[in-house]
Amino acid sequence: MAYLSMTARRRDELHRASTPLELFFDLCFVVAIAQAGARLVHALAEGHPGTGVIGYFFVFFGVWWAWMNFTWFASAYDVDDVPYRLATFVQIVGVLVYAAGVSRAFDENDWTVPVIGYIIMRVALTAQWLRAAAGEEGAARTSALTYAAGLVICQAGWVVLLFAPAGAKRWLFLVLVVAELLVPAIAERSHQTSWHAHHIVERYGLFTIIVLGETISAATVAVKSALDEHDAVGLLLPIAGGGLLIVFAAWWIYFAVPMHERLNTNREAIPWGYGHLLIFASGAAIGAGIEVAVEHAVGAAHISQVAANAAVTVPSAGFLLMVWLLHSRHFKRGVAQQLTLPVASVVVLACTWAGAYAVLYAGLVCAATVAVGLALATRTGPEPTAH
Repeated sequence: MAYLSMTARRRDELHRASTPLELFFDLCFVVAIAQAGARLVHALAEGHPGTGVIGYFFVFFGVWWAWMNFTWFASAYDVDDVPYRLATFVQIVGVLVYAAGVSRAFDENDWTVPVIGYIIMRVALTAQWLRAAAGEEGAARTSALTYAAGLVICQAGWVVLLFAPAGAKRWLFLVLVVAELLVPAIAERSHQTSWHAHHIVERYGLFTIIVLGETISAATVAVKSALDEHDAVGLLLPIAGGGLLIVFAAWWIYFAVPMHERLNTNREAIPWGYGHLLIFASGAAIGAGIEVAVEHAVGAAHISQVAANAAVTVPSAGFLLMVWLLHSRHFKRGVAQQLTLPVASVVVLACTWAGAYAVLYAGLVCAATVAVGLALATRTGPEPTAH
Protein backbone atom coordinates (compact mmCIF):
# COMPACT_ATOMS: atom_id res chain seq x y z
CA MET A 1 0.00 0.00 0.00
CA ALA A 2 2.97 2.32 0.50
CA TYR A 3 3.45 2.46 -3.25
CA LEU A 4 -0.05 3.87 -3.72
CA SER A 5 0.79 7.23 -2.15
CA MET A 6 3.66 9.62 -1.59
CA THR A 7 4.36 12.21 1.08
CA ALA A 8 5.31 15.79 0.29
CA ARG A 9 8.84 16.87 1.09
CA ARG A 10 9.49 19.72 3.54
CA ARG A 11 10.11 23.22 2.22
CA ASP A 12 12.73 23.85 4.92
CA GLU A 13 14.68 20.68 4.15
CA LEU A 14 18.41 21.31 4.51
CA HIS A 15 20.99 20.60 1.79
CA ARG A 16 18.33 19.87 -0.83
CA ALA A 17 20.04 19.31 -4.17
CA SER A 18 19.22 17.94 -7.60
CA THR A 19 19.24 14.16 -7.84
CA PRO A 20 21.03 12.04 -10.47
CA LEU A 21 17.60 11.17 -11.90
CA GLU A 22 16.75 14.84 -12.32
CA LEU A 23 20.08 15.47 -14.05
CA PHE A 24 19.44 12.51 -16.35
CA PHE A 25 15.97 13.84 -17.13
CA ASP A 26 17.42 17.26 -18.03
CA LEU A 27 19.99 15.80 -20.42
CA CYS A 28 17.24 14.16 -22.45
CA PHE A 29 15.99 17.64 -23.36
CA VAL A 30 19.21 18.37 -25.23
CA VAL A 31 17.84 16.46 -28.21
CA ALA A 32 14.64 18.52 -28.36
CA ILE A 33 16.50 21.82 -27.90
CA ALA A 34 18.92 20.91 -30.66
CA GLN A 35 16.07 20.06 -33.02
CA ALA A 36 14.32 23.36 -32.33
CA GLY A 37 17.55 25.29 -32.84
CA ALA A 38 18.34 23.53 -36.10
CA ARG A 39 14.95 24.41 -37.57
CA LEU A 40 15.36 28.04 -36.45
CA VAL A 41 18.76 28.21 -38.18
CA HIS A 42 17.26 26.92 -41.42
CA ALA A 43 14.37 29.39 -41.34
CA LEU A 44 16.58 32.40 -40.54
CA ALA A 45 19.26 31.46 -43.10
CA GLU A 46 16.58 31.18 -45.79
CA GLY A 47 15.21 34.62 -44.99
CA HIS A 48 12.02 33.62 -43.15
CA PRO A 49 12.47 35.24 -39.71
CA GLY A 50 8.76 35.62 -38.93
CA THR A 51 7.90 32.01 -39.64
CA GLY A 52 11.09 30.86 -37.96
CA VAL A 53 10.59 32.76 -34.71
CA ILE A 54 6.92 31.74 -34.39
CA GLY A 55 7.68 28.09 -35.09
CA TYR A 56 10.61 28.18 -32.67
CA PHE A 57 8.45 29.65 -29.92
CA PHE A 58 5.78 27.00 -30.39
CA VAL A 59 8.12 24.01 -30.30
CA PHE A 60 10.28 25.49 -27.52
CA PHE A 61 7.20 26.08 -25.39
CA GLY A 62 6.52 22.35 -25.56
CA VAL A 63 10.08 21.59 -24.47
CA TRP A 64 10.01 24.08 -21.61
CA TRP A 65 6.56 23.16 -20.34
CA ALA A 66 7.36 19.45 -20.22
CA TRP A 67 10.45 20.28 -18.14
CA MET A 68 8.44 22.64 -15.93
CA ASN A 69 5.75 20.04 -15.22
CA PHE A 70 8.32 17.54 -14.02
CA THR A 71 10.59 19.97 -12.16
CA TRP A 72 8.02 21.59 -9.88
CA PHE A 73 6.33 18.28 -9.10
CA ALA A 74 9.69 16.71 -8.25
CA SER A 75 10.61 19.62 -5.99
CA ALA A 76 7.54 18.91 -3.87
CA TYR A 77 7.13 15.12 -4.13
CA ASP A 78 10.36 13.42 -5.18
CA VAL A 79 10.31 10.27 -3.02
CA ASP A 80 12.80 8.46 -5.30
CA ASP A 81 11.14 5.05 -4.91
CA VAL A 82 10.69 2.46 -7.64
CA PRO A 83 7.29 3.72 -8.95
CA TYR A 84 8.60 7.30 -9.01
CA ARG A 85 11.70 6.31 -10.98
CA LEU A 86 9.71 4.22 -13.45
CA ALA A 87 7.22 7.07 -13.97
CA THR A 88 10.12 9.41 -14.66
CA PHE A 89 11.54 6.99 -17.23
CA VAL A 90 8.16 7.00 -18.97
CA GLN A 91 8.24 10.80 -19.03
CA ILE A 92 11.72 10.65 -20.59
CA VAL A 93 10.31 8.42 -23.34
CA GLY A 94 7.65 11.06 -23.95
CA VAL A 95 10.30 13.79 -24.18
CA LEU A 96 12.23 11.82 -26.79
CA VAL A 97 9.07 11.16 -28.81
CA TYR A 98 8.29 14.89 -28.66
CA ALA A 99 11.80 15.67 -29.90
CA ALA A 100 11.34 13.28 -32.82
CA GLY A 101 8.35 15.32 -33.98
CA VAL A 102 9.85 18.79 -33.65
CA SER A 103 10.96 19.08 -37.29
CA ARG A 104 7.56 18.13 -38.68
CA ALA A 105 5.76 20.44 -36.26
CA PHE A 106 8.07 23.31 -37.18
CA ASP A 107 8.07 22.82 -40.95
CA GLU A 108 4.61 21.41 -41.64
CA ASN A 109 2.56 22.44 -38.60
CA ASP A 110 1.98 18.73 -38.00
CA TRP A 111 1.80 18.16 -34.25
CA THR A 112 0.86 14.46 -34.28
CA VAL A 113 4.15 13.10 -32.96
CA PRO A 114 4.70 15.86 -30.36
CA VAL A 115 1.16 15.35 -29.02
CA ILE A 116 1.79 11.59 -28.75
CA GLY A 117 4.93 12.42 -26.80
CA TYR A 118 2.92 14.62 -24.47
CA ILE A 119 0.31 11.89 -23.98
CA ILE A 120 3.08 9.54 -22.85
CA MET A 121 4.46 12.16 -20.47
CA ARG A 122 1.05 13.10 -19.15
CA VAL A 123 -0.02 9.52 -18.38
CA ALA A 124 2.97 9.18 -16.06
CA LEU A 125 2.65 12.65 -14.53
CA THR A 126 -1.09 12.29 -13.91
CA ALA A 127 -0.40 9.04 -12.11
CA GLN A 128 2.19 10.84 -10.01
CA TRP A 129 -0.29 13.54 -8.99
CA LEU A 130 -2.86 10.89 -8.10
CA ARG A 131 -0.24 9.21 -5.92
CA ALA A 132 0.41 12.56 -4.26
CA ALA A 133 -3.33 13.05 -3.67
CA ALA A 134 -3.54 9.62 -2.04
CA GLY A 135 -0.98 10.69 0.54
CA GLU A 136 -2.51 14.11 1.29
CA GLU A 137 -5.58 15.43 3.05
CA GLY A 138 -7.72 18.56 2.86
CA ALA A 139 -6.48 21.44 0.69
CA ALA A 140 -3.28 19.61 -0.28
CA ARG A 141 -5.30 16.68 -1.62
CA THR A 142 -7.60 19.03 -3.53
CA SER A 143 -4.58 20.78 -5.07
CA ALA A 144 -3.08 17.48 -6.24
CA LEU A 145 -6.37 16.33 -7.73
CA THR A 146 -6.79 19.68 -9.48
CA TYR A 147 -3.36 19.26 -11.06
CA ALA A 148 -4.31 15.79 -12.26
CA ALA A 149 -7.62 17.00 -13.69
CA GLY A 150 -5.93 19.99 -15.33
CA LEU A 151 -3.40 17.74 -17.05
CA VAL A 152 -6.14 15.50 -18.43
CA ILE A 153 -8.30 18.39 -19.65
CA CYS A 154 -5.41 20.21 -21.30
CA GLN A 155 -4.15 17.04 -22.91
CA ALA A 156 -7.59 16.43 -24.36
CA GLY A 157 -7.32 19.91 -25.87
CA TRP A 158 -4.00 18.99 -27.55
CA VAL A 159 -5.63 15.92 -29.05
CA VAL A 160 -8.44 18.10 -30.43
CA LEU A 161 -5.72 20.33 -31.93
CA LEU A 162 -4.68 17.47 -34.20
CA PHE A 163 -8.09 17.49 -35.89
CA ALA A 164 -8.46 21.26 -36.18
CA PRO A 165 -8.21 22.96 -39.60
CA ALA A 166 -4.65 23.91 -40.51
CA GLY A 167 -5.42 27.63 -40.37
CA ALA A 168 -6.87 27.37 -36.87
CA LYS A 169 -4.07 25.34 -35.31
CA ARG A 170 -1.85 28.32 -34.47
CA TRP A 171 -4.67 30.13 -32.67
CA LEU A 172 -5.86 27.02 -30.86
CA PHE A 173 -2.27 26.45 -29.81
CA LEU A 174 -2.21 29.85 -28.09
CA VAL A 175 -5.49 29.10 -26.33
CA LEU A 176 -4.08 25.84 -25.03
CA VAL A 177 -0.89 27.59 -23.91
CA VAL A 178 -2.99 29.92 -21.76
CA ALA A 179 -4.95 26.96 -20.38
CA GLU A 180 -1.73 25.15 -19.46
CA LEU A 181 -0.35 28.21 -17.68
CA LEU A 182 -3.55 28.60 -15.69
CA VAL A 183 -3.45 25.08 -14.23
CA PRO A 184 -0.79 25.81 -11.55
CA ALA A 185 -2.41 29.12 -10.65
CA ILE A 186 -5.77 27.40 -10.11
CA ALA A 187 -4.39 24.28 -8.42
CA GLU A 188 -2.34 26.28 -5.91
CA ARG A 189 -4.98 28.88 -5.17
CA SER A 190 -5.88 27.41 -1.77
CA HIS A 191 -2.74 25.39 -1.10
CA GLN A 192 0.88 25.99 -2.06
CA THR A 193 2.69 22.77 -2.87
CA SER A 194 5.88 22.24 -0.91
CA TRP A 195 8.39 23.14 -3.61
CA HIS A 196 11.83 23.93 -2.24
CA ALA A 197 13.18 27.38 -3.15
CA HIS A 198 16.87 26.49 -3.16
CA HIS A 199 16.18 23.29 -5.11
CA ILE A 200 14.05 25.09 -7.71
CA VAL A 201 16.68 27.79 -8.27
CA GLU A 202 19.35 25.12 -8.68
CA ARG A 203 17.17 23.22 -11.17
CA TYR A 204 16.62 26.36 -13.24
CA GLY A 205 20.32 27.12 -13.11
CA LEU A 206 21.18 23.64 -14.34
CA PHE A 207 18.77 23.95 -17.24
CA THR A 208 20.30 27.32 -18.10
CA ILE A 209 23.69 25.60 -18.24
CA ILE A 210 22.25 22.97 -20.57
CA VAL A 211 20.85 25.68 -22.83
CA LEU A 212 24.14 27.59 -22.93
CA GLY A 213 26.03 24.34 -23.42
CA GLU A 214 23.83 23.52 -26.41
CA THR A 215 24.64 26.99 -27.76
CA ILE A 216 28.37 26.30 -27.53
CA SER A 217 27.94 22.86 -29.09
CA ALA A 218 25.87 24.16 -32.02
CA ALA A 219 28.26 27.04 -32.66
CA THR A 220 31.30 24.75 -32.52
CA VAL A 221 29.80 22.33 -35.03
CA ALA A 222 28.91 25.22 -37.34
CA VAL A 223 32.43 26.67 -37.22
CA LYS A 224 34.01 23.24 -37.77
CA SER A 225 31.78 22.53 -40.76
CA ALA A 226 32.58 25.91 -42.27
CA LEU A 227 36.32 25.39 -41.80
CA ASP A 228 36.10 21.92 -43.37
CA GLU A 229 34.28 23.23 -46.43
CA HIS A 230 35.70 26.74 -46.84
CA ASP A 231 38.98 28.56 -46.33
CA ALA A 232 37.46 31.22 -44.07
CA VAL A 233 39.48 31.33 -40.86
CA GLY A 234 39.72 35.12 -40.93
CA LEU A 235 35.96 35.48 -41.32
CA LEU A 236 35.06 32.95 -38.65
CA LEU A 237 37.44 33.95 -35.84
CA PRO A 238 35.54 37.17 -34.95
CA ILE A 239 32.24 35.24 -34.88
CA ALA A 240 33.66 32.41 -32.78
CA GLY A 241 35.42 34.79 -30.38
CA GLY A 242 32.41 37.06 -30.02
CA GLY A 243 30.08 34.12 -29.56
CA LEU A 244 32.19 32.69 -26.75
CA LEU A 245 32.31 36.05 -25.00
CA ILE A 246 28.51 36.31 -25.19
CA VAL A 247 28.03 32.83 -23.71
CA PHE A 248 30.65 33.35 -20.98
CA ALA A 249 29.06 36.66 -19.99
CA ALA A 250 25.57 35.13 -20.08
CA TRP A 251 26.67 32.45 -17.61
CA TRP A 252 28.39 34.98 -15.34
CA ILE A 253 25.45 37.36 -15.26
CA TYR A 254 22.82 34.67 -14.69
CA PHE A 255 24.58 33.15 -11.69
CA ALA A 256 25.54 36.43 -10.01
CA VAL A 257 22.73 36.52 -7.45
CA PRO A 258 21.25 34.07 -4.89
CA MET A 259 17.72 34.04 -6.27
CA HIS A 260 16.49 31.42 -3.79
CA GLU A 261 16.50 34.11 -1.09
CA ARG A 262 13.64 35.88 -2.84
CA LEU A 263 11.37 32.95 -3.77
CA ASN A 264 9.10 32.53 -0.77
CA THR A 265 5.59 32.22 -2.18
CA ASN A 266 3.87 31.50 -5.48
CA ARG A 267 3.42 35.24 -5.94
CA GLU A 268 7.15 35.55 -6.61
CA ALA A 269 7.77 32.05 -7.92
CA ILE A 270 5.17 31.75 -10.67
CA PRO A 271 6.14 34.92 -12.63
CA TRP A 272 9.81 34.04 -12.12
CA GLY A 273 9.28 30.47 -13.28
CA TYR A 274 7.15 31.41 -16.27
CA GLY A 275 9.48 34.24 -17.29
CA HIS A 276 12.28 31.75 -17.73
CA LEU A 277 10.67 30.61 -20.95
CA LEU A 278 12.22 33.71 -22.54
CA ILE A 279 15.57 33.22 -20.79
CA PHE A 280 15.84 29.60 -21.91
CA ALA A 281 14.53 30.30 -25.43
CA SER A 282 16.82 33.29 -25.98
CA GLY A 283 19.80 31.43 -24.54
CA ALA A 284 19.30 28.54 -26.96
CA ALA A 285 18.61 30.96 -29.84
CA ILE A 286 22.04 32.57 -29.38
CA GLY A 287 23.59 29.34 -30.62
CA ALA A 288 21.24 29.25 -33.60
CA GLY A 289 22.14 32.86 -34.34
CA ILE A 290 25.86 32.09 -34.30
CA GLU A 291 25.23 29.28 -36.78
CA VAL A 292 23.39 31.71 -39.04
CA ALA A 293 26.25 34.22 -38.78
CA VAL A 294 28.72 31.48 -39.73
CA GLU A 295 26.62 30.42 -42.71
CA HIS A 296 26.39 34.02 -43.88
CA ALA A 297 30.13 34.52 -43.53
CA VAL A 298 30.84 31.64 -45.92
CA GLY A 299 28.07 32.60 -48.34
CA ALA A 300 25.65 29.80 -47.45
CA ALA A 301 22.85 32.01 -46.07
CA HIS A 302 20.51 33.95 -48.34
CA ILE A 303 20.12 37.00 -46.10
CA SER A 304 21.71 40.39 -45.54
CA GLN A 305 24.56 41.12 -43.17
CA VAL A 306 22.19 42.99 -40.87
CA ALA A 307 19.78 40.04 -40.73
CA ALA A 308 22.66 37.66 -39.96
CA ASN A 309 23.88 39.96 -37.20
CA ALA A 310 20.39 40.29 -35.73
CA ALA A 311 20.19 36.50 -35.42
CA VAL A 312 22.85 36.85 -32.70
CA THR A 313 22.26 40.29 -31.21
CA VAL A 314 18.49 40.03 -30.72
CA PRO A 315 18.51 36.86 -28.56
CA SER A 316 21.64 38.08 -26.74
CA ALA A 317 19.95 41.37 -25.85
CA GLY A 318 16.79 39.51 -24.87
CA PHE A 319 18.75 37.23 -22.54
CA LEU A 320 20.42 40.19 -20.78
CA LEU A 321 17.14 42.06 -20.40
CA MET A 322 15.19 39.08 -19.06
CA VAL A 323 17.92 38.16 -16.57
CA TRP A 324 17.81 41.73 -15.28
CA LEU A 325 14.00 41.68 -15.09
CA LEU A 326 13.71 38.34 -13.28
CA HIS A 327 16.98 38.20 -11.36
CA SER A 328 19.37 41.05 -11.08
CA ARG A 329 17.16 44.06 -10.46
CA HIS A 330 16.12 42.68 -7.07
CA PHE A 331 19.71 42.78 -5.84
CA LYS A 332 21.10 45.95 -7.45
CA ARG A 333 21.93 49.06 -5.44
CA GLY A 334 21.66 52.48 -7.01
CA VAL A 335 20.80 53.77 -10.46
CA ALA A 336 24.10 52.82 -12.09
CA GLN A 337 23.81 49.17 -11.11
CA GLN A 338 20.16 49.03 -12.11
CA LEU A 339 20.87 50.48 -15.56
CA THR A 340 23.88 48.32 -16.41
CA LEU A 341 22.04 45.37 -17.96
CA PRO A 342 19.23 47.32 -19.69
CA VAL A 343 21.76 49.69 -21.25
CA ALA A 344 23.95 46.77 -22.26
CA SER A 345 21.01 45.10 -24.00
CA VAL A 346 20.41 48.26 -26.04
CA VAL A 347 24.08 48.53 -26.99
CA VAL A 348 24.15 44.86 -28.01
CA LEU A 349 21.15 45.52 -30.25
CA ALA A 350 22.96 48.52 -31.75
CA CYS A 351 25.78 46.16 -32.75
CA THR A 352 23.39 44.72 -35.32
CA TRP A 353 24.48 47.48 -37.70
CA ALA A 354 28.21 47.04 -37.06
CA GLY A 355 28.94 45.04 -40.20
CA ALA A 356 30.98 41.85 -40.33
CA TYR A 357 32.35 42.33 -36.81
CA ALA A 358 28.96 42.69 -35.14
CA VAL A 359 29.18 39.41 -33.20
CA LEU A 360 32.64 40.27 -31.91
CA TYR A 361 31.48 43.74 -30.85
CA ALA A 362 28.41 42.27 -29.13
CA GLY A 363 30.67 39.84 -27.27
CA LEU A 364 32.95 42.68 -26.16
CA VAL A 365 29.91 44.62 -24.93
CA CYS A 366 28.76 41.61 -22.90
CA ALA A 367 32.25 41.16 -21.43
CA ALA A 368 32.41 44.87 -20.60
CA THR A 369 29.01 44.55 -18.91
CA VAL A 370 30.42 41.95 -16.54
CA ALA A 371 33.43 44.14 -15.84
CA VAL A 372 31.27 47.21 -15.17
CA GLY A 373 29.03 45.20 -12.88
CA LEU A 374 32.03 44.02 -10.87
CA ALA A 375 33.47 47.53 -10.67
CA LEU A 376 30.18 49.03 -9.49
CA ALA A 377 29.78 46.29 -6.89
CA THR A 378 33.24 47.09 -5.57
CA ARG A 379 32.41 50.79 -5.28
CA THR A 380 29.00 50.40 -3.61
CA GLY A 381 29.75 47.35 -1.52
CA PRO A 382 29.65 43.71 -2.58
CA GLU A 383 26.49 42.35 -4.11
CA PRO A 384 25.19 39.02 -2.85
CA THR A 385 26.85 36.18 -4.72
CA ALA A 386 25.38 32.84 -5.67
CA HIS A 387 26.01 29.93 -3.35
